[in-house]
Amino acid sequence: MASTAAHLARRKARVEDGAGSRANAILFNHQDFEQLRSECLQIGSLFCDPTFPADWNSLGYNQLGRYSSKTGGVEWKRPWELCSDPCFLADGARRTDVCQGELGDCWLLAAIASLTLDPQILNRVVPPGQSFTSQYAGIFHFQLWQYGEWVDVVVDDRLPTRDGKLLFVHSAEGVEFWSALLEKAYAKMSSSYEALSGGSSIEGFEDFTGGIAESYDLKEAPPFLFHIVRKALKLGSLLGCSIDISSLYETELITSQKLVKGHAYSITAAEQVHHCGSLVELIRIRNPWGQVEWTGAWSDSSKEWDGVWAEEKRRLDCCAEDGEFWISYHDFLSHFSRLDICNLTPDTLTSNEVGRWNFAEFEGTWRVGSTAGGCRNYPATFCSNPQFFIRLDDVDDDPHDGEEGCTVLIGLMQKDARRERRFGRDLNTIGFAIYKVPDQYKGRTNVRLSPDILLRDQSVAGSHAFINLREVCDRFKLPPGEYAIVPSTFEPHCKGSFILRVFTEKEAHTSPMEEDANAELQEPNVRHEDVDPHLKHLFMQICGNDSEISAFELQQILNKAVTQRSNIKTDGFSLQTCRDIISLLDTDGSSRLGLLEFHSLWMKMQTYLEIFKSHDADGSGTMSSHEMRAALAEAGFQLNSTVIQEIVARYADRSYAIDFDRFIGCLIRLEILFRMFRTLDKQQRGWIQLDLQQWLCLAIN
Repeated sequence: MASTAAHLARRKARVEDGAGSRANAILFNHQDFEQLRSECLQIGSLFCDPTFPADWNSLGYNQLGRYSSKTGGVEWKRPWELCSDPCFLADGARRTDVCQGELGDCWLLAAIASLTLDPQILNRVVPPGQSFTSQYAGIFHFQLWQYGEWVDVVVDDRLPTRDGKLLFVHSAEGVEFWSALLEKAYAKMSSSYEALSGGSSIEGFEDFTGGIAESYDLKEAPPFLFHIVRKALKLGSLLGCSIDISSLYETELITSQKLVKGHAYSITAAEQVHHCGSLVELIRIRNPWGQVEWTGAWSDSSKEWDGVWAEEKRRLDCCAEDGEFWISYHDFLSHFSRLDICNLTPDTLTSNEVGRWNFAEFEGTWRVGSTAGGCRNYPATFCSNPQFFIRLDDVDDDPHDGEEGCTVLIGLMQKDARRERRFGRDLNTIGFAIYKVPDQYKGRTNVRLSPDILLRDQSVAGSHAFINLREVCDRFKLPPGEYAIVPSTFEPHCKGSFILRVFTEKEAHTSPMEEDANAELQEPNVRHEDVDPHLKHLFMQICGNDSEISAFELQQILNKAVTQRSNIKTDGFSLQTCRDIISLLDTDGSSRLGLLEFHSLWMKMQTYLEIFKSHDADGSGTMSSHEMRAALAEAGFQLNSTVIQEIVARYADRSYAIDFDRFIGCLIRLEILFRMFRTLDKQQRGWIQLDLQQWLCLAIN
């Protein structure tokens, strides 16, 4: 409970001071570049990073581990030990600065190479002003996006080498080192170089921009993809395309029409032109090499341009000799294999010439026993998953498919995937479903869709598949209305943290769907004549001469009562629970229960017993932790997922079952906490202030 409270406090503080935004990046490992560089310059020493040391542990844990043959002979050297005049970034970044080494991270290198196409984004990832001459102290830094936050990552410039050459990414000339140091920063953020093996270039695109990426297999291109491309360009998105290879031999193989296989191209325009009386759809593509251009139809100076009006030819600049060329959309689908679109967040775009997506982002967790409900194939637990609300009011302008509706991009990303590899943990299989919010809940976000809705109604949309990738992303066209997004793992009981991101063309209202914490507390009003004679007789047998029951006596009574019932399981009431009961019901401050107070407890216990039995679905004598939210609601307590998670962590057993005495202990503790809060919140503001003494007394109670 304390760790969760601390996490919530830190998250609130980050939101208030803007930490994690592009303008206020979080210091990774709490390392401040300017401070560290200044300290090194003052003492005249080169920086050595203690958090990512120059040893085998930073290389990897298996294939690049301490005893691997692949790490034999590796030496860590600084750039000036490898060449006489090293450069950080000279004469602008070029694709030849990014050559793959002995690490299977070509996906990352393709994304790094894409930075060379956009100097503005490059300058954000690779802060300018760094060099091996001015204020050189062996330290560099980079800014990367990680799961909703921008982080500033510091590295020293000791790089792994073998036989005097860089082991991993390097420049063709061997004198520029920005790409090698950026790769090191990414490896540090991921825990090791080995953690970078295998992946998709769109992961790198996202971590360099904070955007949300879509990927299309052009052999199965959806209808109206050309119009999706046009609209993406108008919204400032980054677009890339490539031709798949069938073997390593085909890497950067040039086809007969001068297209390069296994090579990252960028898309810079999509236009329609009049050609001989009909409209033709064209795509403009750039080869980052600056040469080797397409020679087929609509290439520079091809005969197709003779049938285009001179004014349109000038507008499209059809014959520029810069590695940029036009190709018909039809040929584009035939010759290229994959299209990636990285849609950028509004704060990434600085140009006023492009539109902007509307954007929302949420953190969430799947906690075993409480919010890890699995997909709808598991009806007993599915409804425990987190829920998120989205209201779409306005339809798109100029819809790409000619049909009215609201375009929505939804990306579900699981966190810390690469860092977890070291411990042998695999990615969860993830996806999401979208439900229409029923009319009775419209306009409300302080509710959750109940099981009778989620299990009765069909989802209106959802992710195309559940898959074990870092992110699942899909595009939808939905009618205006209110919807609930339910992200989940495929199977229940899978632990994980996630980021849910929602992009919309028009403004949309989004928020978590969570109940406001509240409780309906009944005030006891018991008279002596209301007490059952049998209960009074039982009380007098136990209470002794003082006519009151202590916590020790109450423990004996309750344990004797529950052991006589075969339909509930219990380990026996703890002394702490009995003390909590007395603390709640003791009206005269004696720390004991009198007859009327004991009667109030007995009636409360009867009510709670019926609730417990009604949620013991399998008649096992225990209640599944996934039933806890509904059982608490029936008892009068409305709680959000964060509190439910903590309740399950405290009161459930190893199999995530809750027996009767723990159930009672939870309800009593909740009533105490609500009553304490309401007593202290005299002005009903929803928050309280405590001095240290009050806090200690409250926490110890």
